[in-house]
Amino acid sequence: MTSEDSLQFVLAKLDQHDIHYMVTGSFASNVHGVPRTTYDADIVIETSQRSLEGFLQSLGEDFYVDPETAREARANRTMFNLIHLETGFKVDLIVKKDRPFSQQEFSRREKIPFLGQPCWFATAEDVILAKLEWSKQSDSEKQFLDAMNIAKVQGGRLDTDYLRKWARELGVQEPIKKLLQELV
Repeated sequence: MTSEDSLQFVLAKLDQHDIHYMVTGSFASNVHGVPRTTYDADIVIETSQRSLEGFLQSLGEDFYVDPETAREARANRTMFNLIHLETGFKVDLIVKKDRPFSQQEFSRREKIPFLGQPCWFATAEDVILAKLEWSKQSDSEKQFLDAMNIAKVQGGRLDTDYLRKWARELGVQEPIKKLLQELV
């Protein structure tokens, strides 16, 4: 099983257990921008306790997951991870935060063909904003470059008013200003 196969397996299990999800992070950056190698996947989820329990049980012996950490993550709106034992591929499952941007971002998710299946992804604008927010928190140039590459590929299709509005809310006005200036 490849990393892509393990991701496809996880996405199918999320669907099977009626867990709403949105692929974000580098996989979403690759879909909307310039592909680069990544060693994990980031998926935002919204789930009930019952659905989470069914999902965890359905993973079988192929994945390492700490069920108690998963339950705590759901309760505290944090994250937990799955590790595919054969490949070492890691999937970070991030419980959707209860803040206006996260609510808006999740409501805007879109189905995009990926690995032969329609999958839910964050929009290009929301991936840019999330990458800039992560860049600010971690001082990561890689995150800013991912955001820039998405912007370059998407060009005039980007909703710049949306980007500016949420950049103010998230405290990333300067990076979004720099990014948009580079597009001119």
